[in-house]
Amino acid sequence: MALGERSVERQGDFWIAVQDVVRTEGHPFYEKLNQVLAEHDFDEFVERRCRKFYKDGGRPSIPPGVYFRMLMVGFLEGLDSERGIAWRCADSLALRRFLGYGLTEGTPEHSTLSVIRNRLDLKTHERVFRWVLIVLAKAGLVRGKTVGVDATTLVANAALKSIVRRDTGQGYEEFLKELARNSGIAEPTREDVAKLDRKRKNKASNEDWVNPHDPEAKITKLKDGRTHLAHKDEQAVDMDTGAVLAVTVQGADLGDTTTLATTVEETLSNLTAVGRNGEAAEELSEELVEELVADKGYHSNETLVDAQGIGIRTYIAEPDRGERNWKGKPEERKAVYANRRRIRGARGRRLMRKRGEYLERPFAHSLETGGMRRVYLRGHEKILKRLLVHVAGMNLGLYMRKVFGVGTPRTLQGLGKGLSEHFVALWSGLVALVRARAHPWVAGQAGLVRLVPGALGSAA
Repeated sequence: MALGERSVERQGDFWIAVQDVVRTEGHPFYEKLNQVLAEHDFDEFVERRCRKFYKDGGRPSIPPGVYFRMLMVGFLEGLDSERGIAWRCADSLALRRFLGYGLTEGTPEHSTLSVIRNRLDLKTHERVFRWVLIVLAKAGLVRGKTVGVDATTLVANAALKSIVRRDTGQGYEEFLKELARNSGIAEPTREDVAKLDRKRKNKASNEDWVNPHDPEAKITKLKDGRTHLAHKDEQAVDMDTGAVLAVTVQGADLGDTTTLATTVEETLSNLTAVGRNGEAAEELSEELVEELVADKGYHSNETLVDAQGIGIRTYIAEPDRGERNWKGKPEERKAVYANRRRIRGARGRRLMRKRGEYLERPFAHSLETGGMRRVYLRGHEKILKRLLVHVAGMNLGLYMRKVFGVGTPRTLQGLGKGLSEHFVALWSGLVALVRARAHPWVAGQAGLVRLVPGALGSAA
């Protein structure tokens, strides 16, 4: 056989017969996901909700179902930017089939996603998130009794070097040069400015500085120790199933005790909307949000008193504050002691152990694996629109895992390799057992015993 050489330039065919076009059966995960969406009338639901944002006449727009599917692809494929989502959907035959596009049709560009996002309001994105919760509730994946709350930071699409003073509008570098001149340096160089900046304490605060391109991004310290402009992503999770019940985006400079009320209120609103659905309401507990689980950042007298006032039992880890003075604070003392007694009990210890699994894992799936740790949008409303559909895709993955056994399309990629490794391990164990018992078969078939495990290992 002769060596084939790849041609640098190739004359394209002007006409291609339909029967010659390469066809695929589609990705099995996306085929099943489309089947789930069709069974629950997803496209009819979003078209009915979005009809008021479009005119009666004119050229037909991109179907809303395609827009929301593409944002879900961002989680399922681990893509951070809408530009990357648009490129992936245009390149993949499986995703084209998932969106309902043929080979001769152009898929939506990233600019189209931006236009549709600005056209549809935040409430519509929230309704889509609640629609997914109703699907999960029908499958028994939403209980609403024990809810855990946690928060993390999202790196903003804004740079610290672009911040300006709120009072004068002066840039950060100009501000440092002015300080250097006031200190006696007539013509400060870059090295002089950097040295002066290193010696300063409390270099920048959100009260004095703002980014003009994204005013809602706040200066904060990330978990890896870096200082960056960021937003705060807070989620409420069902501690019985792992489903995310609410998502909020708030200022990164706000404390956990300040933002908790907004997230709990959104959780109650979502669960109430799910409870109005007759078929889904059967799976919910009679009393919504009976227990609240959180880490020590959410512990405060006001938080515990407010939760006790609305009938929610708290399991919030208590920081070591030393001896407390309860003079004139009987209600606070009662709430703190009751929470302390609960977290020290058997159920409290179990919930504290589950907190790391059920609260940290959704952040890992949606932000790290799902690619949303850094956002490429500006403003809380735009970020929340994208994040709601992103997390809705993660919740659908939870439903897919229960119904079909696979929660993401990437799970299937390692499934075959995993099965091969398990088979090799099983075969190796069988050979070891036979050798240990000194069966006569070993003496006659020793070569086969040595050969087969190696062959299976190389095939795996």
